Amino acid sequence: MIVEGGGTVEDKTLLDQINELAAEEHELFQKESRGEATEEDVERLRHLEVTLDQSWDLLHQRRARRDAGLDPEDAKVRDERTVEGYVN
Repeated sequence: MIVEGGGTVEDKTLLDQINELAAEEHELFQKESRGEATEEDVERLRHLEVTLDQSWDLLHQRRARRDAGLDPEDAKVRDERTVEGYVN
């Protein structure tokens, strides 16, 4: 659901999306911990994890660009391989 390909997104919209995705992720984690998750739930959970990582990364890029005096609209969604390859 992240805006890709030249679309624009406001930080608040992105934060709202992150919160919605995180709430769904939390519900699926609970379902999984109770042993009630279906194969589709597990697949959706994996998709949510990636989408959340991409969303947070995009938000961080936008903030960094703004802080550096650059246009936050030039921030781009990075691919799954990139965002999932970050080391904390």
